Amino acid sequence: MVDFVADYHRDIESFPVRSQVKPGYLRPLLPDSAPAEPETVEDVFADLWSKILPGITHWQSPKFFGYYPCNVSTAGMLGEMLCGGLNVNGFSWITSPAATELETIVLDWLGKLLHLPEEFLSTSGKGGGVIQGTASEAVLVVMLAARKRALKQVSSAAQGMSEAEALSKLVVYSSDQTHSCVIKACQVASIATENFRPLPTDASTNFALSPAVVRKAIAADVEAGLIPFFLCGTLGTTSSAAVDPLEELGDIAKEYGMWYHIDAAYAGNACICPEFRHYLNGVEKADSYNMNPHKWLLTNFDCSTLWMKDSEFLLAALSNKPVFLRNEATDNNLVVDYKDWQIPLGRRFRALKLWMVMRLYGTSGLQSFIRSHVSSAKHFESLVRADSRFEVMAPMTFSLVCFRLRTLPGSQDTSNSLNSKLVDALNRKGNILVTHTELSGIYTVRFAVGATHTELQHVQAAWEVIQAEANHLLNGKQ
Repeated sequence: MVDFVADYHRDIESFPVRSQVKPGYLRPLLPDSAPAEPETVEDVFADLWSKILPGITHWQSPKFFGYYPCNVSTAGMLGEMLCGGLNVNGFSWITSPAATELETIVLDWLGKLLHLPEEFLSTSGKGGGVIQGTASEAVLVVMLAARKRALKQVSSAAQGMSEAEALSKLVVYSSDQTHSCVIKACQVASIATENFRPLPTDASTNFALSPAVVRKAIAADVEAGLIPFFLCGTLGTTSSAAVDPLEELGDIAKEYGMWYHIDAAYAGNACICPEFRHYLNGVEKADSYNMNPHKWLLTNFDCSTLWMKDSEFLLAALSNKPVFLRNEATDNNLVVDYKDWQIPLGRRFRALKLWMVMRLYGTSGLQSFIRSHVSSAKHFESLVRADSRFEVMAPMTFSLVCFRLRTLPGSQDTSNSLNSKLVDALNRKGNILVTHTELSGIYTVRFAVGATHTELQHVQAAWEVIQAEANHLLNGKQ
């Protein structure tokens, strides 16, 4: 298997980046039921090469520029091997003390590298970090904590309101650029979907959330008898890597007694570099902060790091102590049991991956990795700006370039349809992979530099592919 993985990474550029198969391709290739007798590993590997790999979109290809990256590294793979080899279920301290304690320590390491406030570290006594699977899980658990706190506040205010009535009045605020995980968290946390406020953004703020818009929305809801309880700011939105005004949003959250969460899933990783740390200013006003080392910090999926200033309401929302899980260390409050910081009971020893990455790369190596991608993205942006047929659609802050192809005078294509055809053509041929979004209703091509193996030469080659496809489209040879 090690040889297979090594050969795969060696030859990865030979595969079309996006899988070329059709829906349902695999069922005719495999038996209708599991084998009655054991098969040889050679037969399994043969099927892996001939039947499974054709259905893989190659996220680790240096020609993958879609979505946001999903990093891999030798250090991360070693940690993953250890995690699978030891195969502990570290839901509480007693089930594997090293699993709990290493996670606490490496989250403190990373928190210090980000210069997070002391309250977010385990040494503060109230706060600390935890590894979730994804940012979607992170925002859900903090929303449940926020809900618990809000309902307690309403109850303490003696407003004569039942919990069910109060729950129906809770309101969540974010920008219309915030990741869809926030609305999903609302759905799971029983927050009425009509009480979710994805507030509008536009180019005037570079698609960041306007504090004035937030204040206006909150004031209207308070006037209507609703209860603002959760505000999500974003550092590096999915569509354009916009950065919300985190400090101003923190002031608003404090004024209205709201839980303030910062989603920095992608761009937060860049804040380990001093030149990007200022984008995180305002985190000291947040209740919780999340980023994904599996996106852009060389740590194999899944590894989403979440920090809390105070775990009180998280534990109140998620903790339970069945008799069969009780033990002396837990009963005497001597330890952290991470089962109470997440939705499921069971949990993998994911801290091994982050520990090995931070040790084998060091701070300097991780910073160099981030900077190389930012530099390559700047080069790509300069190429786009130098070609008058294209335009950049949003400022490039980290390693995402948003652009589109302009239509020619007299063209039958609208701008949106032309750029949709461009993305489809690029991905269909498999030479590179890009994805799209809409900014103020305008179809926009996203070019995200961040795959582990991507170097400047791949970015340059990708631009040449894009130019060639643009030539075909504009000359009517699609």
